[in-house]
Amino acid sequence: MKLRILGIAAKWLFMLCLPVLLLTASLGWAADSLWLYKYGSQEYNVSQTLADAGLELTGSELEEVYAGLISYFNSGEEYISLTVMKDGEPFELFNQREIIHLKDVKGLIWLDYWVLLGTLVYVLAYAGVCLFWRKKRYWRRLAWGVVGGGGITLAFMLALGLGILLGFSQLFWQFHVVFFPNEFWLLDPTKDYLKMLFPDGFFYDAALFCALGSAGLAVILGGVSGGYLIFSRRKVT
Repeated sequence: MKLRILGIAAKWLFMLCLPVLLLTASLGWAADSLWLYKYGSQEYNVSQTLADAGLELTGSELEEVYAGLISYFNSGEEYISLTVMKDGEPFELFNQREIIHLKDVKGLIWLDYWVLLGTLVYVLAYAGVCLFWRKKRYWRRLAWGVVGGGGITLAFMLALGLGILLGFSQLFWQFHVVFFPNEFWLLDPTKDYLKMLFPDGFFYDAALFCALGSAGLAVILGGVSGGYLIFSRRKVT
């Protein structure tokens, strides 16, 4: 009886970990995606915005800035130091307020990495037990767990997607209020280069990409598992 309860609890934990795993994987991809940064810079004409503020960067120089940010997020450095050329002289791109905010952002990115790692370890461990320890006896249970976890993921991503489409500005504001311990995230889009590099529209698009990416992964995993359940049932009958 105790083993049965433990098994049910382990399965539910697996189904709850799966949405977290897929979302944190999507968020980690977004944080480290130079392609996404370049897309945002082109979509929102970041080069022109910077030029209007007195900082002219070529496409390759702007790409180096974004690459430098990704490198910082994945480094052991506490504070970022990113230098560009302005009027022929080396220029520190970010002011003290932006530097502190980027440190806070880096902390959240690493929290995402750790949650991703933790859920991945559990999901793989549960799947390994089902596939190898109990063998075929637990294969269908694993498949049902993936289908259930995929369904939870789709429901959550649908709610998140609707929230993004209908009230992104409010969600984005509340996110900063909840997750940042200070107000250094309140930047001036006419003066602070970090805000120019990442306009609100960029985060709107990135949030949609993450929601759609998580939903897409859930559909793929759920579809494969559902197909297995149908095939194995027909084979038995």
